Amino acid sequence: MELRYGINPHQEARAVPAGDGGTPLRPLNGTPSYINLLDALSGWQLVREASRVLGRPAAASFKHVSPAGAAVSGPLDAVAAEPYGLDRPGELTSAYLRARDADPRSSYGDFVAVSHPVDAELADALGPVFSDGIVAPGYAPGTVAALSRKKKGRFVVFEADEAFVPPSRETREVFGVQLTQDRDEAPISRDLLDPAGDAAQPETAVRDLLLGLVVLRYTQSNAVCYVRDGMTLGVGAGQQSRVDCTRLAGRKTDLWWLRRHPAVRGLAFAPGTRAQDRLNWRIRYAEGGLTPDEERRLTEALAGPVAALTAADREEWARRLTGVAFASDGALPFRDNVDHARRHGVAYIAEPGGSIRSGEVADACREHGIALVRTGLRLFHH
Repeated sequence: MELRYGINPHQEARAVPAGDGGTPLRPLNGTPSYINLLDALSGWQLVREASRVLGRPAAASFKHVSPAGAAVSGPLDAVAAEPYGLDRPGELTSAYLRARDADPRSSYGDFVAVSHPVDAELADALGPVFSDGIVAPGYAPGTVAALSRKKKGRFVVFEADEAFVPPSRETREVFGVQLTQDRDEAPISRDLLDPAGDAAQPETAVRDLLLGLVVLRYTQSNAVCYVRDGMTLGVGAGQQSRVDCTRLAGRKTDLWWLRRHPAVRGLAFAPGTRAQDRLNWRIRYAEGGLTPDEERRLTEALAGPVAALTAADREEWARRLTGVAFASDGALPFRDNVDHARRHGVAYIAEPGGSIRSGEVADACREHGIALVRTGLRLFHH
């Protein structure tokens, strides 16, 4: 497969099949970069597995080889629907818009992955969205042509082969050293979620934890994610410290929730303000701590005064977020992860267990009223 360039533009690159079984992706439009291909390969695996495990269409928004967000189909609230003007989208479209809503700022310039063939509705919804490409197992008539017009014809369109079977061994070369390992094919299923002690979970939490585990399998480690109602609220990836990962994903979860605050929703923008600019300003306003220049530019972008959003307002609003599931790709080494997770509405936790302080982690969960499950399955990804 021809590649536009490697990880950086000054690096030449190419892609060749790893075995005799062909390749899982077929390019229909555009010339992908090395990173585009990595995102497409991981994104397709994630949505295919999530759909199989949960029995619903799934979508992911990939950015720099980790998902910014992932979701299965479901209801779309007013905040997630507003940028696209869709109140009741179909299942596949709702899955992607829910995935992108987890962290829409990071999803700017993402690679889209969906578990089912692209229909006309999704192709139309993606029209104004700034993305690099898409991978799907098929395309309805006319949708490839519509998508191919994005980015002045450079939008990458991959068709995934659902029948492709990858080799059982994976090989990579780093600095002259070839590493080989078994492909990670450990099943993710409800059998992993037997509760520790009396910590039972409702069916909705089981589904959210399963989605979280699938997401983590394709997220750069260390990784954790917060999930509610079949969609990620915050994904933390690639941190050397797990508690930093927990706090990072927690901040994203808080932002997701703050974007639903009446003061944030009530920002009235001047006519002609682009949808992405409105979205970015709502995120910055929700974050707080605007620089003087940002305050000036926000005032210029608005048609009316900025409503107050105090620290007390933020704290009171944060306490309303409940029922969040939290999954970790590795064992929680200290109880601080639990203490921080609880601040972001977490009521259910799934982690492998096996830390020398796993007893302290379980004690912290009991103190906070969090249902804990130990999967026994580490899901590191590098």
